Amino acid sequence: MNWMILPLKRALDFGGRSRRMEFWMFVLFSVLVGVGAAILDLMLGYGASAAHSGAGGYDAWVETRGPVGLISSLLLVVPQLAVSVRRLHDINRTGWWLLLLLLPLVGWLVLLVFYVTEGTRGQNRFGPDPTPSPQVAAEP
Repeated sequence: MNWMILPLKRALDFGGRSRRMEFWMFVLFSVLVGVGAAILDLMLGYGASAAHSGAGGYDAWVETRGPVGLISSLLLVVPQLAVSVRRLHDINRTGWWLLLLLLPLVGWLVLLVFYVTEGTRGQNRFGPDPTPSPQVAAEP
């Protein structure tokens, strides 16, 4: 649970490095918050509604975001940007690589590869390695 909350504690910290675990646990946290917000919005009367299409004879779902989902998204956007920048720093890339999000599909796939890539071992230009080094047992 600490991995999910850590990016919230470092929400305005765009420097340093973040491990893959921190990044992906925050992605999971964001998805869980989004699902919870969607459920609350549905309970409040917002959210998805069905509209019947006469020509095809099928139901088309039209999604609308309610106030809980909108507020939760707005609260999580800055921490998500910060942890994304720190994750790129861990593989020795600048945060400017996030501009690849402006390129549909290709840019997203490149960033996905960056996010799953193992970080630079040891110090890089963005700071020390966030992965703790294994403790070597002292011999007697």
